[in-house]
Amino acid sequence: MSASTPVTHLWLREETKPMEHRAALSPDVCKRLLENGGFEITVEESQARIFADSEYEAAGCRLVPGDSWRSAPQDAIITGLKELPENDTSALPHTHIMFAHCYKQQGGWKDVLSRFVEGQGLLYDLEFLQDDSGRRVAAFGFYAGFTGSAVGIDAWCHQQLGGGAKYPVIKPYPNEDVLIAETKEKLARIGKMPRIMVMGALGRCGSGAVAYARKAGIPEENIVQWDMAETAKGGPFKEIMEADIFVNCIYLSSKIPPFVTQEQIDGERQLSVIVDVSCDTTNPFNPIPIYNVNTTFDNALLDIQSANAKPLQLCSIDHLPTMLPRESSNQFAIDLLPTLLQLPTRSSAPVWTRAEKLFHDKVASMATSD
Repeated sequence: MSASTPVTHLWLREETKPMEHRAALSPDVCKRLLENGGFEITVEESQARIFADSEYEAAGCRLVPGDSWRSAPQDAIITGLKELPENDTSALPHTHIMFAHCYKQQGGWKDVLSRFVEGQGLLYDLEFLQDDSGRRVAAFGFYAGFTGSAVGIDAWCHQQLGGGAKYPVIKPYPNEDVLIAETKEKLARIGKMPRIMVMGALGRCGSGAVAYARKAGIPEENIVQWDMAETAKGGPFKEIMEADIFVNCIYLSSKIPPFVTQEQIDGERQLSVIVDVSCDTTNPFNPIPIYNVNTTFDNALLDIQSANAKPLQLCSIDHLPTMLPRESSNQFAIDLLPTLLQLPTRSSAPVWTRAEKLFHDKVASMATSD
């Protein structure tokens, strides 16, 4: 590479969302990018990230203090996973790569985009980096479903074993084997298996939910798998009420009839746990319109009000894969790598040009949306 060849500067920011331990770039992927040539990588120090700072340093990255991205060089591409720090409305002059959660008119979406407009920055939203067939190039979907299923089964176990005690804080696991062993031990103590229903079972997320149920030892006949063929008739669906655990893994792209209604949950039901992995909480088309807040790892379950005395609890944590931060981060970063390698030619690479056009289209839509 000649001295005049432009260098693409990636700046991995510290995640500030509480209990977020994942990273958009793993040390291994950073090493591969640097070995490829044409990249410079700066990594903000972080005590919460699953990968030690020393792992990035060993890969050849430059370390800087956490939360220093605002003073990064103008050409640095600020790279992260979750939303930027709360209570900050400052203009955004950089290019950012992240899950911004503002393209489907979620709560506060105009506020987020307005910061880019004011700073003349650019957003490449990770959720909308898509290949020529429209498939996302990288997603946490499998591990979102996998861990969502784990939480659903564990919450059901807690209802059986907990004696009414508050559900405990969820902490990250070193690997999936430890998580699976814990679930199996609790199911063995109960002596019976729940019936779990997975909506969107054929997608990345749904396949992860089904995979966890199987690894936990739940028999195949107790795993109800629905996808577009089964939901074509339109909800609400009484079959959901017949399961113990309902795990919603669909990708919502347009208005659909609700899957669940208040009238249903007020009536006769077996259902006692809902895990809304999709987390379209503030989306006006939310197909589970019985709640409107996200839950968190330290307060994972929401008690849903119902005329039926049987408890009904709902989990709507929007970053579930951080329960298995190393595995989920490694998989995501490896999937993202081929697209990152196209960043030096992003002005012509289709994945990046589509993402840039979508950003401008969403900015333009602010003027015509209520």
